[in-house]
Amino acid sequence: QVFPSFFHQHDQVVETCRVSFDPLIMATTDVLTLGRHPLDTLFKPNSVAVVGATERYGSVGRTLLKNLISNPFGGAVYPVNPNKPQVLGISTFPSIAACPTKVDVVIVILPAKAVPALVQECVDNHVDHAIIISAGFREVGEEGERLEEEVKAIAAKGNLRIVGPNCLGLMCPTSGFNATFANLMPRAGSVAFVSQSGAMITSVLDWSVGQKVGFSAVISVGAMMDMDFSDMIDYLARDPHTKSIVLYMETIG
Repeated sequence: QVFPSFFHQHDQVVETCRVSFDPLIMATTDVLTLGRHPLDTLFKPNSVAVVGATERYGSVGRTLLKNLISNPFGGAVYPVNPNKPQVLGISTFPSIAACPTKVDVVIVILPAKAVPALVQECVDNHVDHAIIISAGFREVGEEGERLEEEVKAIAAKGNLRIVGPNCLGLMCPTSGFNATFANLMPRAGSVAFVSQSGAMITSVLDWSVGQKVGFSAVISVGAMMDMDFSDMIDYLARDPHTKSIVLYMETIG
């Protein structure tokens, strides 16, 4: 069941909606849908590489790496930085290929012009998913749009699924997985929040602390180069920790 609502923000009408599931309907779901989901390795990775991890205080690369290692999720974390032997006390690797095991998720914190080559490296090393934090794609004009199309074409050849670009990342408080550069991890709960706006996510997270609201997942889809709201709803509808999904949409269609 989908419950839409509308409100005004900066003279624009913004749509949000809440998705709830009838237990009787879910109980009659075809047993085949209860198997492994293609996005399982995105939300429950065995290994994550952070490309652009750095020691610099206040940087996205440092904050995101610290969030990953401060909230154990049961997987390995590989900082990728060819110019530093260690970041936050963890040995780095010069490339994705140099990581000691297959990488399920690569988090990309690089200038937009460097992203196509990095995505090609992901494809060459059979990475399942990339979370592109970087901005500088179609939102900046023709050159950015060209870069985005190049990245999409490379990813499609290797069945690499992409979250973002220009996003905050994603987190699953129920498992401890925090692949964002947000300043806090909320308590675990049964509500999943999916948003185009990273700023809205940080505001909601701040609000949730005082209100003692918990989340099963918080997902910043960003510019939706590849994966969009439908992909996330399809996964979350099968997630046993999720009872409701809240969507914050800035564009429709």
